[in-house]
Amino acid sequence: MEYRLLGRTGLKISSYTLGTGNFGEWGNANTEDCIRIVDAALEKGVNIIDTADVYSAGRSEEIVGEALKGRREQIILATKVGNPMGKGLHERGNSRLWIRRAVENSLRRLQTDYIDLYQLHRPDLNTDLEETLDVLTDLVREGKIRYFGSSTFQAWQLAEAQRISDRRNLLRFSSEQPPYSIINRAIELDVLEAARKYELGILIWSPMSGGLLSGRYTQGEKAPEGSRAQKFQGHFMGKIVDPTREENKVKFEVIKQLQTIANDAGLTLGHMAMAFTQAHPGVTSTIIGPRTVEQLEDSLQAATISLTSDVLDAIDAIVPPGITLDDLERGWTPDWLDVTRRRRF
Repeated sequence: MEYRLLGRTGLKISSYTLGTGNFGEWGNANTEDCIRIVDAALEKGVNIIDTADVYSAGRSEEIVGEALKGRREQIILATKVGNPMGKGLHERGNSRLWIRRAVENSLRRLQTDYIDLYQLHRPDLNTDLEETLDVLTDLVREGKIRYFGSSTFQAWQLAEAQRISDRRNLLRFSSEQPPYSIINRAIELDVLEAARKYELGILIWSPMSGGLLSGRYTQGEKAPEGSRAQKFQGHFMGKIVDPTREENKVKFEVIKQLQTIANDAGLTLGHMAMAFTQAHPGVTSTIIGPRTVEQLEDSLQAATISLTSDVLDAIDAIVPPGITLDDLERGWTPDWLDVTRRRRF
């Protein structure tokens, strides 16, 4: 396992991060199974775990807390805030009010008195970013969190955050967590360059495009029982892998071509997809989200793979740099793309 510096933090994290979005009802509800996944990840050299308050309505954080009893200091623990945690008007977003409540809830569920990396799960256009950075800075100074970062922010939002921090003498983002895969390369246009300029660590989510690059789905056929497409039907996480979705036809055609490249290189498509994200020098760590120990072990085999220039050139010829085949895979649709913001009525 390779270890890399996370931005300017001085923290050295493994090139693969254990993501726990599948811990709990969203994936594997068996607590002992999930703890075994954590055990196996640590044995393989993984030293960072990523979760979020919203995953399985908090259950993912609870399982992680149970799994880390007696070994909290061995792990860089990252979680996220911002997605709805209830029906209340203020049980979501990046306001001072909610972040103050949410961090205490996460600390309780995780059974810890500090979080290493606290991330904003999505931009919140209803809250002044200055207010958000102010409360995050306070939390660092109080010792409740060590560092903070963002997830699925656009490049201009990262730049704005840096400007505010500099002007107000607030602490700055240490990382960004964007979606990135062979078929969703949008962040190559500007986010990765912004991260380089501002020395942000990059933690990649959805390297397998929600599982589409696993080969589990067949175009036009019903999604497998218990699959993401079935569990999250109607949600963007389900739509991006739905074999019957019209907009996914192009992706399935491209995947056939990518499969040929993988075959010629003697790789599985999944391993090639994982290794692809690691080939970019701007990527610090790739998040994997297994439901079983077997899935974890299979994914981590990619840690030993380095793609050749010929393979990367062949991928570029099919999906050019900076291109995404599905805008939904960006993970967030800006409010300003709504029709009411684009037209004069």
